[in-house]
Amino acid sequence: MQSTAPTAPNTPTTAATTLRLILGDQLNPAHSWFSQTSDDVIYVMMEIRQETDYVLHHAQKIIAIFAAMRELAAQLRAAGHRLHYLAIDDADNTQSLTGNLDWLLAHYEASQFEYQEPDEFRLDAQLAAYSDASKINCCMRSSEHFFTRRDEAAILFEGRKKWLMENFYRHMRVKHQVLLEEANKPVGGQWNYDHDNRKAWPGIPWEPADFRPRHDHSALWKTIQQAGINSFGEANAANFSWPLNRAEALAQLDAFIQHALPHFGEFQDAMSSKSWRLFHSLISFALNVKMLRPQEVVSKVEAALWAGHAALPAVEGYIRQILGWREYVRGIYWAQMPGYEEHNFFAHEAELPAWFWTGKTKMRCLSSAITQSLEHAHAHHIQRLMVIGNFALLAGLQPQQVHRWYLGIYIDAFEWVELPNTLGMSQFADGGKLATKPYVSAAAYIDKMSDYCKGCHYDKKQRTGDSACPYNALYWDFFARNEDKLSSNPRIGMVYPQLRKMDKDVLQALRDRATDIRARLDEL
Repeated sequence: MQSTAPTAPNTPTTAATTLRLILGDQLNPAHSWFSQTSDDVIYVMMEIRQETDYVLHHAQKIIAIFAAMRELAAQLRAAGHRLHYLAIDDADNTQSLTGNLDWLLAHYEASQFEYQEPDEFRLDAQLAAYSDASKINCCMRSSEHFFTRRDEAAILFEGRKKWLMENFYRHMRVKHQVLLEEANKPVGGQWNYDHDNRKAWPGIPWEPADFRPRHDHSALWKTIQQAGINSFGEANAANFSWPLNRAEALAQLDAFIQHALPHFGEFQDAMSSKSWRLFHSLISFALNVKMLRPQEVVSKVEAALWAGHAALPAVEGYIRQILGWREYVRGIYWAQMPGYEEHNFFAHEAELPAWFWTGKTKMRCLSSAITQSLEHAHAHHIQRLMVIGNFALLAGLQPQQVHRWYLGIYIDAFEWVELPNTLGMSQFADGGKLATKPYVSAAAYIDKMSDYCKGCHYDKKQRTGDSACPYNALYWDFFARNEDKLSSNPRIGMVYPQLRKMDKDVLQALRDRATDIRARLDEL
């Protein structure tokens, strides 16, 4: 399917009473807004430099959002809705959200402005300020997407010193009656089967076929380039393989449930240089731009359990990501913003190594995970957390730079979900508001969960010397450097007793090796 610019008349001349804004991550054709058509309502969608340029984005992310927006625009027009679409190269496009709104509201002589609640704080603040300054009636409507309200987690944990995702998750299971037996008891007798979902992948069963549709978005990519938009990563425009409308997203969800869900649980943390997809669903982009609703995802996955198609650990593990973690990090985001993005608990200030943008490092795990991210705009949660994020934290990379890199490189990354995952879970930069401990490891964990260490330039077993795996020395140095901040954390385990027992010369050699590594990150 070749992507083209919207072809319907783009500037209707008839006035409209109400102008409704649809943002690029609000692509739900089943929203109640669209339940009926009206000549008094004009919908507005816009491709703007404000959104392409606030962080450097992966090429596939820009293509996917623009192409999915154009798909929804075509559907709405076909259904009889009035819609004004501002393409990135439209002569009337001011490239600013508020600049475009000013002239569109004047053009249609609208007396009412409506928008769905934005999921990113910066857009929420921008539209709230715009509405407050407006002389016409403005109102924000629900996006009708999430299980929870923005403030629901904050209300649940009000007065508590510590938030715990597990408590939130159990609350959500009961509230929405998911995976429960009588008297609100969990199916199978326990709430969480994470312990059963930590197997390395031995190479069998092989990952299922890639059932995603293929699109030719060469023309759109050319338009994006001609507009002067900067990006990084592989565009793959002529063979674009992400679902871009609701029908394709539903088909991808069904394919995941049929072919991958049965093996998802046990191998969800596994990593392999031989397979970048393994048994992951690849619906996160469709979900985060709202082509899919989390409620229907959870319902379909739960139904696979009752049908005997997938085992409880796999079903529970997947549902925990959607009903638990996804909603929980959104609650953290709205409870902590603004200001959350500024946290830097460890005062880390190192620049991102140049190979974060190329994948060209001798560390095979990082080369594999970053190269995959550059090629596909995707990596699964353990690659993001325990390979890339693990190194970033151990090496002392500046968390705001790490945040912007994650926000830009992943096709599913929008700030409400990415920022808490990066600053909180991955970098512990918030000092423990989200995670209960820093998630770091030496080489042993990466070797256990992947084949990355095989054939690597560095030796996973050595701790010092030029050929030693950098993770090993960095791991012990990280805890030694941060003893005052971490030694009282009960989740750290035996790290500090081991450090205190360690021979002083051995520890000093580890710290010297770590200092050398951190001084020449670009050379690794």
